Amino acid sequence: MKTTITLVLTLGLVGSAFAQSPASTFDRGSNLQVWQHPDYQTALKQCAKPPQPFRIGGGAADAGSAEPPAPALPLADAIPGIINANAQWRLVWAWQGNNADGPIAGENGSLMFANQDAGNVMQLDPATSLAQIIFDETNTGGAVSRSKNGALFLAMRGLHSGIMQLEPERKIFADTINGEPFDCTGGVVNDIAADSKGGVYIAVSGTGVFYADKGGVITQYGTAVNGANGIILSPQEDVLYITNGPVLVAFDVQANGALGNQRDFAKLSGGGDGSAVDSEGRIYVAAGSAVNIISPAGETLGIIPGPQGLHGVAFGGEDKRTLFGIVFYGAWGTAAARNQVVAIDVLSQGYLGRSK
Repeated sequence: MKTTITLVLTLGLVGSAFAQSPASTFDRGSNLQVWQHPDYQTALKQCAKPPQPFRIGGGAADAGSAEPPAPALPLADAIPGIINANAQWRLVWAWQGNNADGPIAGENGSLMFANQDAGNVMQLDPATSLAQIIFDETNTGGAVSRSKNGALFLAMRGLHSGIMQLEPERKIFADTINGEPFDCTGGVVNDIAADSKGGVYIAVSGTGVFYADKGGVITQYGTAVNGANGIILSPQEDVLYITNGPVLVAFDVQANGALGNQRDFAKLSGGGDGSAVDSEGRIYVAAGSAVNIISPAGETLGIIPGPQGLHGVAFGGEDKRTLFGIVFYGAWGTAAARNQVVAIDVLSQGYLGRSK
């Protein structure tokens, strides 16, 4: 298959399947989300009340594989204490497919992200744009999250969806609810946030918000959060934020991880997606073509213009003063699908107490 990338890179280390390599050496993959799987309807026969059929966007099957135009990388306006005027996004990774999702900071200034189509987790060195596969065969993994305690979790978007634990032990952490497969809830596991109690909060598109406790028991919380997408805990883990279309919703977190006091917390400039928090507790929300910065009191502090298709953010770099973004462009679900990882220098600092 002919491949095209927008980065010109040198070869990295050789001699290992997991050696540092440029994007062009990796298979774009063909993993399927749960609703795309040919056995999905058969699997739903296990559900007492099967969910309604659904699909997520997608271009025409004959959209072709021509390289789509890459989105522009805009300049920022000054936001006091957050970003200088004329700071500009820069490209650090580019590859094909519906890849690069759910990013978090890795060790030594690296960035970790899930590749949905490729079904793996990668670690990227932003300084060189070289990467390595660190986990493979992830059942259409779509987001990663590491707790304050160091446990690493992954959102499984394929058939038999749910949460996989990758570290310290690789295992299926949670994939059932009320004795049924988690697939019975419908939707796709969009994003996750691991807490210090050993549990994981889960955002499921079309369905809502869930919490898998340290024993893997899943419970649903909230009402009318059908657009559940980006999900992030406050630094103190006393508030959970989740995007719901053009609104950022907040929940108070109870001692046992349960959620209460649901409220609309802030309006966004577009459909909200992946989010991050900084050391001051401010929330950074990717909203399609911008990053919305929200104070812990729910006030909009400013907007950083971003490339069209911006759908997730994470702080990273050696001192966590770099804001990374993930960008999708082209036709979703087709050979023309493309993803980028971009970065911009900021004045604020990401929360240092956990990876995101």
